[in-house]
Amino acid sequence: MSHPLHTRSFRLLFVGRSLSLIGDAAIPAALSLAVYLATGSTGDLALVLACAMVPKLLLLPLGGVVGDRFNARTVALTTDLVRCVTQLFVGAELLSGTPALWQIAVAEAIGGAAGAFSMPTVSPLIRGTVAESGLLRANALMAAVGSAARIGGPAVAGALVLTAGPGWAFVLDGATFAVSAALLAAIEVRHVPIPRRSLIGDLKEGWGEVRSRDWYWTSLIAHAAWNGAAAVLMTLGPALFLRDLGGEGAWLAFLQTGAVGLLAGSLVAGRVRPRRPVLTANLGGALYALPLCLLAAHTPVGVAVVAYGAAMAGLGFLNPVWETAVQSAVPAHVLARVTSYDWLLSLGAMPLGYALAPLADSTWGPEVPLAVAGLLVGSACLATAAVPGVRRFKAPAEPVEAVTRTTGTPA
Repeated sequence: MSHPLHTRSFRLLFVGRSLSLIGDAAIPAALSLAVYLATGSTGDLALVLACAMVPKLLLLPLGGVVGDRFNARTVALTTDLVRCVTQLFVGAELLSGTPALWQIAVAEAIGGAAGAFSMPTVSPLIRGTVAESGLLRANALMAAVGSAARIGGPAVAGALVLTAGPGWAFVLDGATFAVSAALLAAIEVRHVPIPRRSLIGDLKEGWGEVRSRDWYWTSLIAHAAWNGAAAVLMTLGPALFLRDLGGEGAWLAFLQTGAVGLLAGSLVAGRVRPRRPVLTANLGGALYALPLCLLAAHTPVGVAVVAYGAAMAGLGFLNPVWETAVQSAVPAHVLARVTSYDWLLSLGAMPLGYALAPLADSTWGPEVPLAVAGLLVGSACLATAAVPGVRRFKAPAEPVEAVTRTTGTPA
């Protein structure tokens, strides 16, 4: 079996995506520091973050249609150039010393909109540059780089903010998008054109492909529960640790252990081929219930930290295994639309968690929302084992070197 990095197109794609992931990983910390230092207002920070998130959510289904109608390489290259310009603009604003909040918010909104068109192209790009037998390893490589970026990104942002100012983190991110666009221009991506029809018709066809696969839409519910639970933890966790569980150092150790677990799970996923990949991946997602319930039960902080590392290892394993299953089973001509609905449900659950967690905390304390979130994510992921399609979905016994697959759900 040939390693996917032996293929020139995937090798260039991998380098470009890796650079942009590393640049992107530095942005959340740099953005929060930059906006807060410039305005002194958490409300202004929330506004900027919302400007980036709302257009992304609204445009994701349209991004899926565009990703299927046009070559994924062309769409990804265009969005990389747009995001390069927006990040360089924000960087220049911050470096000017007198940044205008509304201009940063508009630039982040444009970047968020570009992200809605970029995200659905990831699976078609991988599937279009890698033989089917190499999909799992390719997805695991991408996941491992993303995990490593989550570990090193905040450190890069911190170093840039402390030594040169937060604006340089955005300049770095813009530069990585420029390099990624250049590399995308040099690769070839297989593309299956779709018949011309109305936008509504394309959206309906994509949703029909989702609904026709019980293993897919039930897993999406579980994944949405996971992301909603993660939002609850990220909202309540900092205050809980600072107040009761050892302070800032303990919270950072908690997050870093999770990042290491995420990387470890991604690396394991590249070396194993689970016989029932969707079921195995969802069981890995169920591990996220452990740290939530342990924190709600006031267990020793060390136990919660270890549990969070195990939970994130489950996520690191889930992501590439799930993406490989989807790329193998969903027809190439609807892949971008199908994955756009995946992103929509996953990202859409996070604002709900962000909104409900503080309300529940103020009424019942943090224990109740953490426990409820843990029970929801655990039960949602485990419940997929009762779905016939999840149990029957099996990895091919012998990998097939195929360009595309055009039919159906595995039996």
